[in-house]
Amino acid sequence: MSQNSWLRKYGELVAGKRTRWIIIFVWIFATVILSTMLPQVGKNEVNNAPNLESTEPSVIAGQVIEEQFPSASGLPALLVWHNESGITRDDLTHVKQLSSQLSDNPLQGQTGIVPYHQLPDAALMSEVSKDGTTFIQPIFFLESTDTETLETNIEEIKQSVTDAVGYNPFDEETNSTKLSARVTGPAGIAVDATALFSGADVSLLIATVIIVLVILLLIYRSPILALIPLVGVGFAYGITSPLLGWMAGEGWITVDSQGISIMTVLLFGAGTDYCLFLISHFRQELTRHENKMTALINAVKDATGAVAMSGFTVVLSLLALLLAKYGAYHRFAVPFSLSIFIMGIASLTLVPAILSVIGRASFYPFVPRTLEMKQQRAAARGKTMPQQTAKRGFGLTIGNLVTRKPIAVTIISIVVLGALAGFVPQIKYNYDILSSFPKTMESREGFDIIAKSFSSGSLAPVTVVVDTEGKETGIADYLKSLEQVALLSEPIPGVKNKNLQSYSITLDMNPYSLEAMSFIPELESKVAAYLSETSGIDSPKVWIGGQTAEQHDTKVVGDRDRNVIIPVVIVLISLILLVYLRSIVAMLYLIATVLLSYGSALGLGWIILHYFMGVDGIQGSIPLYSFVFLVALGEDYNIFMISSIWQKRKTMPLLQAIKEGVSETGGVITSAGLILAATFAVLATLPIQVLVQFGLITALGVLLDTFVVRPFLVPAITVLLGRKAFWPGRVYEVSPQSVQRSK
Repeated sequence: MSQNSWLRKYGELVAGKRTRWIIIFVWIFATVILSTMLPQVGKNEVNNAPNLESTEPSVIAGQVIEEQFPSASGLPALLVWHNESGITRDDLTHVKQLSSQLSDNPLQGQTGIVPYHQLPDAALMSEVSKDGTTFIQPIFFLESTDTETLETNIEEIKQSVTDAVGYNPFDEETNSTKLSARVTGPAGIAVDATALFSGADVSLLIATVIIVLVILLLIYRSPILALIPLVGVGFAYGITSPLLGWMAGEGWITVDSQGISIMTVLLFGAGTDYCLFLISHFRQELTRHENKMTALINAVKDATGAVAMSGFTVVLSLLALLLAKYGAYHRFAVPFSLSIFIMGIASLTLVPAILSVIGRASFYPFVPRTLEMKQQRAAARGKTMPQQTAKRGFGLTIGNLVTRKPIAVTIISIVVLGALAGFVPQIKYNYDILSSFPKTMESREGFDIIAKSFSSGSLAPVTVVVDTEGKETGIADYLKSLEQVALLSEPIPGVKNKNLQSYSITLDMNPYSLEAMSFIPELESKVAAYLSETSGIDSPKVWIGGQTAEQHDTKVVGDRDRNVIIPVVIVLISLILLVYLRSIVAMLYLIATVLLSYGSALGLGWIILHYFMGVDGIQGSIPLYSFVFLVALGEDYNIFMISSIWQKRKTMPLLQAIKEGVSETGGVITSAGLILAATFAVLATLPIQVLVQFGLITALGVLLDTFVVRPFLVPAITVLLGRKAFWPGRVYEVSPQSVQRSK
């Protein structure tokens, strides 16, 4: 059975008078049953899941610290007391009250506090910053404490402080001459990060639905048609959410609020695109066939292959994230790929079934009709149809341009994209989570106060553990001598192994900065060398723990994941293109153009973020996230256009096939690109810099694919290569004289 034959039978199945109702019923039944019996994905979100494996140095150090130095271990919440006119003894009374309360009635998961209530006032005053305005009160919790518990604990602390002070110091401005308070540190940062992402779920969903609906209404001017893709996406989400919730509940996967937020955008953007490609084919066929069923069957036959291959490309690319060692990357793989997989099924089953039921009315009030139908309507009204003239749309104009001047189009496109990609080496990266927060976020304000009044390193001290083997090492004096060390604590001996000594180091820099992160391996090697040279310890054992060490390991693991996943994605997409197009040459230049587009998107994103928005560095995770999305989604558009050209070249000369392929797919790909870019751009409206950067760069990449790569560069290269573009696949020879050329 030929491909066209089974695709036609498939079209007859999904558009059949009886089978269409069965398909719609199955989707409704499955959605209701799954949503009723299984938990929604939001019920099983875990927002404090570890990102690093147990074999990473900082994780091992954390285990040693927790076992040997329990009083110094834990996740600290830093309560920052601040009075612009100076901390008073009365202010410190509130510190003592809270210390006493937490000592007598520890919070859930609390591991320890500094016993300030047992210290004299003079000792407390010595802990105030040199400018006399700030006091830091640390409260430690178990490393494994979940974010919800941390949030509850922090709220209890705030309530206790408010009751003691007599007003809410957490609402007081930080430049006030009254006592103000902020909670920061790793615990405060974790709670704020979760609050930002959890608040983004609903707002993202609403904004995405509205923007997709508005764009569809503007493009197609049909309220019914605008709702059909959203219905398809809605059912796909209704299936995906409980399935993910069930998988997470069984412990098979871990989901977090950030991943669900991005998944929502991806589902609406890419899902609407798949629906549009089918709808555009249906619209064209309705102008050729009076029978709506015949038109829909032909549309399904023509669109199914491209939609299926495009969806398969995205699913495989996203599944490649399973190869990641970094938890955040790994957790995205299943939700993203499953949502696209289910959406692909919906666009090829549910959506055509709905179109079969509604028929031409889907496009009301601008209903597409055949020429004969238009003539009949005109005759019934006593009017005469005007003579049909050749349709010359913008897509045909571009098609003519690329076939007549392919060299110029290719050179200009490559120069423009290459110039933008030239900015990529200038990009600076950071792993500072605080830089993703709004400046008014509580933990960010607390950090700013600490950085101003103390060393910014006080936010997250570095813990150094050494095995002295019972020898006098003088390691404390050595650590103090390091220029990066602003403050060094007294050594703490190990509980089980007295030869182990722990030192808390306050750095003289932002502990989340690249400079601090790069100091971690340097510190480890210097301490090991010192112990070996001065104390004669063979193979010294040194552990470096704390947030800065974890961030360093995050960068190392992230670099490893990027170096593994990017080549794998390229190979997977190359194989898919090779199987679908049966052309090595086409596969190579399609991959090359998308990679060039990805580089130009990064470069243009850096130009906008750095030179116009004042961003010093983009988040280190952005290049990998953007690559996976842009390369997979970019090839979507190439597949849709190239499949049209490949189909047409069987019945017409190559130049005409390219011209008509560009013209035929131009409108729908432009519409799809605008919708996809707009949905990702929604992320840029959130007060989270990592999503702003990801949304902006991805949206720019989609627009470059839509308006440069797809309409100009790819068809122009195809013209230049001619018959070689199909090598080693079959070349169909069609005489130009046997086909009427487009005017």
